[in-house]
Amino acid sequence: PRLLSQFFFADERVTRVVAEINGLDAELDPQQYLVLLNQLHLSQAHLLAVLERIMEECIPTQRHSRDYLVKFPEELLVDNLGNHMLFAAECLLAGTFLEMEESDGAQLRPKARNLLCSLELVRTVLREQSLSQPNSYPEAVRTVLIQFDRLFAEFELSYVSSLVAVKSPDEIYRQQEIIVLFCETVERALHLGYLNQEMIDGYEPLLMFTIPRLAIISGLLIYPEGPLSLERSPEEMSRVFSPFYNLLKKIRDLLRVLSAEELFLLERSLCTAE
Repeated sequence: PRLLSQFFFADERVTRVVAEINGLDAELDPQQYLVLLNQLHLSQAHLLAVLERIMEECIPTQRHSRDYLVKFPEELLVDNLGNHMLFAAECLLAGTFLEMEESDGAQLRPKARNLLCSLELVRTVLREQSLSQPNSYPEAVRTVLIQFDRLFAEFELSYVSSLVAVKSPDEIYRQQEIIVLFCETVERALHLGYLNQEMIDGYEPLLMFTIPRLAIISGLLIYPEGPLSLERSPEEMSRVFSPFYNLLKKIRDLLRVLSAEELFLLERSLCTAE
């Protein structure tokens, strides 16, 4: 159950697979090479997972901030992102620039080198600690973990920023505005009886359609200063809504001529229509 013991065996597994790869002629046995490469990725992912738990236990209040993750596209926020970063660093150090301009790769190589050197130091220190005192984390261990955590975060942000357009502060704020609009829409729908708490607690699939529909009406009529404000230009709106700027104006104009009773009936119908 001790994390340092788990790290020792996870590290042993990585070392063993690397040795097998180095002793194999990939050209003579390409299939076995691919098998070992997959084993390496899996064993590295396990090693990083154990290391993450060790850092949470050893330096929980000294972790480098990961607030920058909100800037990343949602499709990148996967469980094995850390393993992808490690693989990317290894490729950069080997001179392989995956989906990246050579100039960008050259700028990132020093960070990749520092990260991998730091990881090797962490592995060495933790192996020694696991063999001597597996129940404690002396200052030397804490120091190398803090350094590795910082270098990993810096490389992750730099690498992803070189591949994709990360969100600007304005885009993050607009996204938060939409979250607030949806929360206020749900609260209003509960108050008016369009929805009930059981539907929300039970993750009723119909809500995936109902809440966005109601949010459009709320954003155009109830909270006109929010993210659906048509007083802004399309460029100032969230990219979720800006392509539909003209359509939203037509919807708003139609909604404005409805009576309170007609609006109530419309919203009720949107909660049941497919």
